[in-house]
Formats: sequence, C-alpha cells, structure tokens
Amino acid sequence: MPHACPPCSGLPGPGTSAKGAKDTETPVSNLAPLPASSCRHKASAGYLKRASTDQLQDIFNKYASEEVDGVKYMRAGDFIQRFLGFIPDKDFNEESVKLLGGIVDTSKDGLISFPEFQAFEGLLCVPDALYKTAFQLFDTNGNGMVSFDEFVEVVRKTTLHQRMPFNFDGNFIKLYFGKDKKRLISYSEFSQFLHDFHEVYAMEAFRKSDKDGSGFISAMDFQDIMVSIKSHLLTKDVKANLVAAASGGSGGHRVSFPYFMAFNSLLNNMELIKRIYLNATNGNRNQEVTKEEFLHSAQMMSQITPLEVDILFVLCHLLHQTSRIVYSDLQSIAPEQYFKQITNRLAEIKAVSSPEERGAVTQVLESAYRFTLGSIAGAVGATAVYPIDLVKTRMQNQRSGSFVGELMYRNSIDCFKKVIRHEGVTGLYRGLVPQLMGVAPEKAIKLTVNDLVRDKFTDKKGNIPLWGEILSGGCAGGSQVIFTNPLEIVKIRLQVAGEIANSTRLSAWSVVRELGFFGLYKGSKACFLRDIPFSAIYFPAYAHVKAKLADENGYNHPLTLLLAGAIAGIPAASLVTPADVIKTRLQVVARQGQTTYNGVIDAFGKIMKEEGPRAFWKGSVARVCRSSPQFGVTLLTYEILQRLFYVDFGGTRPAGSELNVPAVGIADEVKSTNPDHVGGYQVALPIFQGIESKFGLCLPKFRTGYIPVKPSS
Repeated sequence: MPHACPPCSGLPGPGTSAKGAKDTETPVSNLAPLPASSCRHKASAGYLKRASTDQLQDIFNKYASEEVDGVKYMRAGDFIQRFLGFIPDKDFNEESVKLLGGIVDTSKDGLISFPEFQAFEGLLCVPDALYKTAFQLFDTNGNGMVSFDEFVEVVRKTTLHQRMPFNFDGNFIKLYFGKDKKRLISYSEFSQFLHDFHEVYAMEAFRKSDKDGSGFISAMDFQDIMVSIKSHLLTKDVKANLVAAASGGSGGHRVSFPYFMAFNSLLNNMELIKRIYLNATNGNRNQEVTKEEFLHSAQMMSQITPLEVDILFVLCHLLHQTSRIVYSDLQSIAPEQYFKQITNRLAEIKAVSSPEERGAVTQVLESAYRFTLGSIAGAVGATAVYPIDLVKTRMQNQRSGSFVGELMYRNSIDCFKKVIRHEGVTGLYRGLVPQLMGVAPEKAIKLTVNDLVRDKFTDKKGNIPLWGEILSGGCAGGSQVIFTNPLEIVKIRLQVAGEIANSTRLSAWSVVRELGFFGLYKGSKACFLRDIPFSAIYFPAYAHVKAKLADENGYNHPLTLLLAGAIAGIPAASLVTPADVIKTRLQVVARQGQTTYNGVIDAFGKIMKEEGPRAFWKGSVARVCRSSPQFGVTLLTYEILQRLFYVDFGGTRPAGSELNVPAVGIADEVKSTNPDHVGGYQVALPIFQGIESKFGLCLPKFRTGYIPVKPSS
C-alpha cells in the first residue's frame, strides 16, 4: 500500500508490523507523528489535528486490559466496545468484534499495541480515512493486499449479504480478481473496487427483483434496494419520499431500469448539480431556478441527463411543493459528504433540543446573547478606527465660508499630523471613553435588531427578500439613535475641543451637565437621516458581498468577513455623508463669528448658500476610511464571537459560519461525546458508521438469535 506520508497516515507498509515492543521488524520511531509544521495533512488544511504521544499513551493505558512481558495491550473488545462504544457489551457478536478489532491490529495476533493504537489515530486524520479503514477491515492477514478469499470472508458476514446474497461468481469479480480468483488487490485498486462493487450490487439486486424480466420493479422493491444498498445516498427527506418518487411522483407502482440508474446517478452527482445551479445564478444561492433554466445551464456538462433533471425537480416538488429550486433545496437532497468542521469553540451550549421548542423566553435570551456579543464587537471596532474618526470630525467642523480666519487643516493627512504635533498621540483618542460607553450598546442594538428583524422575514429555507433585508437594516439604524445621539454630541464636542488654543480641558461629564438630558438629543433628526439609510444600505450589502466571497461550500473564512464588512461600508458611509455633515454642524458648539443653525432644513440651506454643495461631502474620505474598516472589524468580531461562544437557540445562525471539509462521504452524525476520543479518534465513530452506511458493510452487533429489547419510554 503506497503512503506518501506514512507517519501522518499512521499505516505500516505491506508486510511490516506496528507492534513495537513485541516485534522488531518496524522500529517504533518510524511510526512517530511528524511535527505539525512538516506534515502535509495539517489542521490548517482542514483536517484533524494529531493528538500528542503522551495524551494517547495515557488513554491507551486506561483501556488496555492485557499485559505481556510488562507491556500493555488492548484486546479487540477493549478497543471496539470499551473505548469506541461501537458495539454493546451485552450479548454482542464476538466474531464482529474480532473482525473490527483487526482493523487496528495490523499484526493480526489478537492484541493491539500502543504503536498500532497511535498509528490508527494518524490514519483517521487523513482525507481518505474511510477507504483506508475499510481496506484494513478486508486485509485480514495484514499483508497489505486483499485477496478474493478475504473479500468473501468479510462480505458473507454482513447483514446485507444475508438479506440480499451477492453472486461471487459473476464477471465483475473475475475482472478484479482474475478468472481463477487468485489476483491480489492493492489499496488504490481496492478503493475503486469497493466503489464499483456497490454499483454492481445495486444492479444485481434490481435484476433479482425483476423476476419476469420486464425491466421494471415495484416501488416497494425500489425502496428496499435503496435503503439496503444505497442508504449512504439518502437524506431523511429523500428516504421518506422514495415510494412517491418511484414513478416520477405520479403515484405509479413500477420503476424502470433507466429511472433506477438515473435516480442513483443524480444522488451520486449532487455536487455537480450544485455547481450547475450556481452557474445558472452567477453564484447567488437564493435565486429561484426553473427546470428550463437549469437544463440550459447543464448543457455544457454532458454527465447530467434530462431524466436526472426531471427526477431532481420531482424530488424538490415532493419535499417543498415548488416547481422552482434554490440552493437550500439541493442541500436537503444531497447526501452527507462532508464533516462539519466548525471553528474551534471555547464554549458550546444547546439551549433547546429542536427549533419547535423556541419560546418567548428563549428568543429573549437569544437577543441578550447577541446584544452582549455585539457590545464587545462594537467596542473593538470603535477602538481600532477612533483616530480616523477624530480626523473626520475636525474636517467636517471646519467652516470655509466663515470669517474666523484661515483654514486650520488643508486635508485629512494634514489634520492627522497637526493633532499629533500639538496634542500628542493621546490627542488622537480624545473622547474615546464616552465613545466606548456609548458605542457598545449602540452597535449591540443595531446588530441585535437587524438579526431579530431578519429572522422574521427569513423563510424556512433560509431565504430573505431584498426588501426584507433593507427594512431590517433600516429598523436597526432607527433603533440605535437612542444611543447614538448622546454619544455623538459628547464625542464631537470633546474631539473639537483641542482645536482651541489654551482652552480649558473638557471632560465628558462636564459636557453632559452643560447640555442636559434634552440637549443630548440635539440634532437627532439628522441622526435618523444618517443612520437609517446607512444601515438600510450596509446590512444588505454586507450579506450579499459575504455570500459572494464565500468558498464553494458556502464557508466564510475570517478574512472574507473583514473584507465583506469593509466593502459594504464604502457605499453606505459615502452616500450618507451629507446627513453626517449636517448632524456635526448641529451638534458642535459654534465659535464666535461662526454660523449657527436651527434645525436640519436651516442647516442645509445655510451650508448650501455659504459653502456650496461640495461642503456636504467634507470629510467623506475620512468617513469612508473610518466607517468601512470599523464595520469590517465589528462584523468580523461579532461573527467570530458567535463561532467561538456557540449557543444553539434553535434559530438562525450567521451564513457561512460552518466550514465543510470534503471527507469522502462521512457525515458527522455520530459525533463522539467521549473526552478520551482525541485527535483522529474524534471521528472514529463516524468512520466506523461510514463503513456501514456508505459501503453496506454492516456486521451483526449481537449474537445470533438475540433480539435487542428497546427500553420502554
């Protein structure tokens, strides 16, 4: 068996052993894991991170029940039953336990050494772990090859063969093992053999069900074959609608051989189907596509036939009662072929067991959760760009039409330099404390309200219309003014205070006392005029740009979140600059000789008359340079916090937050809860489950004649 990275794969080569202390053919050092930096299969590439040797040794010693010459070993039962928990301890099938234990016991002596235990953990970390594990199952003599006799030995013990016997004398077997059945198959050949074997098995089952040779089988036989042999292709929704889909959804009772083959081909090619859909919609995952539009997009890909497209739309109609499809429809049909490799979480809490349990209290807790994370995200974003915000404010407050004197700043860069020269670096952070006190609840309520209203307009498929996105953003912008206006007026007066030479140093509290409660809401109309359009533009733009920047599996890496937030901030910040200029003029204290304003309309008229239309765009560059990165950092922090501190309230999650890594047909349906399942062993149960579901290699778990009794509810 070829291995480009033996230490990473954890497999010894053909004819070698991994016993270590008991065998001397293969040194233990040869099986030691490579450092993460030198291994091709690093966690950064999307695969599992190897566990440390000391960690594995402690776990191995905990479960090892055998000792030979002072060295501990596991028996098959220790590994399969006690460590993995894959087969129950009571009334179990001993033959199945021994056969499965042989996957790890590469020396086939009935004992699993620590080097073998560590080697298998490495095997589970590679992308083709499912096929390699299946190969180890069939390689019963441990020589790195699979013979016809070994293949028959394993298959005959499966429950599938006992239910639907396979013909071992057919031409398919002879093509792989030779007409005398003496040829040995290597790992790479075996992986293709196992794939083809499944297809041939299904066709043979069709022939046996077609007793009169008419080329048709009953809908119930079709369901039986699909559930028994092709269960790895069936989602719960598809499995529940097999009989209805058997004859094109028309309620017929027979399935033709072409329909049978097209049905299987469709499910095998769902990733290609997704690419055809995305090609038809230019990457938009929410756009509805008709059958004609889908066929037009599929013309360049001859692998997809019109019959397969017909079946696709029949399934979508059965599942969602629609003649058009969106990307989420394909997700509900596509077989699970990915690990959900979600960003490492510092905390994970499940508030409800199902979305149906969401009540008023749960929704309030969800809003409080979002508010808390939004507060932290807002503070981080504001601190990151505060110096730019100070420059923007001073530029906007500069009156070119008044007769106070010559302009203090030529441009934003000149302003930045003069602040540092005359006020020091700390001058760039004048007013930061009240800004943080206000920006935390401001950004929090904006993010929370946007998410809350978006949830109301989002359908069961996760789609939201554009007008719903705009309205959600507008509501978020309007709701934040209660925090924004007091924050802005205090911040602005502190920021411009440094422009006046020898002025008394102002404090936030002195500004608040001077203004009073109602004075804190001076210019609130201009705040509404700025914040509602800003959020109505920003949040829909962010959602769409984020979707465009997602990878082919819909996942957004942190850099794309930052970029999406920054890009969306450019049009939102620039287009509302006139309202921001008016708000600044209303809220700042006019110095002697400067024009005063009495409201939004008065300010608009006087600025236009005295300074011209260009005055409304003062500080626009600084505003974009501040708002764009600030919201990029804020949204990045907000979404990363939701990934790190995961709480499942049964509602929606941020799109693109789950990283899907190709894993050769394994689904993370049986995630281990055993804390001893570290490194590669985190996916040991899905791997063993995958051998059963994907390849139909289900071994009996209980002894012959034993019928497990389900516990009463």
